[in-house]
Amino acid sequence: MNIPDIIIAVDGYSSTGKSTFAKLIATEFAFLYLDSGAMYRGVTLAGLEAGVIADGKIDEAALLSVMQPLDLHFCQEDGATRLYLGARCIEKEIRGWEVSQYVSPVSAIAAVRSWVDDKLHAFAAGGRVIMDGRDIGTTVFPNAELKIFMTADEQVRARRRYDELAAKGEKTTLEEVLANLKDRDYRDSHRETSPLRQAADAYVLDNTHMTLHEEVVWMLGLLQGKFGLLESPGLKC
Repeated sequence: MNIPDIIIAVDGYSSTGKSTFAKLIATEFAFLYLDSGAMYRGVTLAGLEAGVIADGKIDEAALLSVMQPLDLHFCQEDGATRLYLGARCIEKEIRGWEVSQYVSPVSAIAAVRSWVDDKLHAFAAGGRVIMDGRDIGTTVFPNAELKIFMTADEQVRARRRYDELAAKGEKTTLEEVLANLKDRDYRDSHRETSPLRQAADAYVLDNTHMTLHEEVVWMLGLLQGKFGLLESPGLKC
């Protein structure tokens, strides 16, 4: 399928599978995948390791000093896009429970969002990119040719996140995960800078009862309809 070199913006609530969906679409349709949430998680991890985030508090001035020289970048390896801090792959560390607890307040800091946005614009300069986050279609790339907003029942999202953490050996409870998810939803939707909201021209994908394959088929239909594409590729997922 000859899909044009567009930018696809994927936004939505936490634990809706935005990253998994975007990675699949990147693989199926030969796009570069960029995970904006990973960038915020990378800044959060750096703050935790530097000791400027601790005991439920964030020293914003110190965090900005830690953040400015950070070499956060993506590398594609074995068909996957991973976040690196310098020469160190930090994919595992940024998905942990401690980072998850702090990433929403860190991402609400205007200077952090500005720094990350500049990085994302540089990464996507060549086009043909799919990027997921919470304000990609509204703030980072408001002129993206295709915008998707993902949602799902919060109980389903909490179970998905709990299972993901449990598989990694993280010690938590479903109740804690649900509470954290609700808190993140509220913070993301009510922050002063670039709050989470559905763009007026976004297509809504509610995947509460969908498989990954069904999500890719949904996307294929959307691409065919929006861009007048007739050829159907053999889906790999």
